Amino acid sequence: MLLTIDCGNTNTVFAIWDGTEFVASWRRATNAHSTGDEYYTWLRTSMTLRSLDVEITECIISSTVPRVVFNLRVLCDRYYDTRPLVVGKPDCALPVAPRVDAGTTVGPDRLVNTAAGFDRHGGDLIVVDFGTATTFDVVDHDGAYVGGVIAPGVNLSLEALHMAAAALPHVDITQPQRVVGSNTVACMQSGIFWGYVGLIKEIAARIKSERSRPMKVVSTGGLAPLFQQADTLFDVYEDDLTMHGLTVIHKHNKE
Repeated sequence: MLLTIDCGNTNTVFAIWDGTEFVASWRRATNAHSTGDEYYTWLRTSMTLRSLDVEITECIISSTVPRVVFNLRVLCDRYYDTRPLVVGKPDCALPVAPRVDAGTTVGPDRLVNTAAGFDRHGGDLIVVDFGTATTFDVVDHDGAYVGGVIAPGVNLSLEALHMAAAALPHVDITQPQRVVGSNTVACMQSGIFWGYVGLIKEIAARIKSERSRPMKVVSTGGLAPLFQQADTLFDVYEDDLTMHGLTVIHKHNKE
């Protein structure tokens, strides 16, 4: 069995792939201080609660938090007796190398989403990922990552608004009934929601214009379905895009 680990700035997802499908997945808060022993104890307990008894023989990691990688390596080496592939490291080959400015380091999550998007939908894609940041990844016709856009994440923007303006409360993101709010919470929700709808539409349109070709827009991340309600922003939503990309890269390295 393959253990896939996607470590983001906010959450880390662990999933077990049997070669055909994911048999289980778990999400926990990202903590740079968690040790390999703590990861194993938590993961073993989570598997037991699901009555899941499988043998993990291979591991692959994507992490946007460099400090976490060491302890995840310890988890794989000490408890599963395997050296994990780490996306972005020299010994982890990509199906197609990114084409970006010399010296540029591309986030592992963006490389994984690129591989997954191309595997499922072919080339000429815009992958929109709603994470701590809202990212737009541009995938060329042959599956190469060729650049993109990084904007503040939705929840990050809400938190910044709350922290910077003492009179404004913390609110949850939701689609407001009307654009014009009649109270403070409704005004904030409208500004964030419709502001991001406009941001997504405008950036996607400008990417398509700059590339001068038809492009499919693929969304992923927890808030993507919420924004899909507002307008036809995306051609398709993928809830497991990043985890699928890890299996694609792992298969490529085995072959």
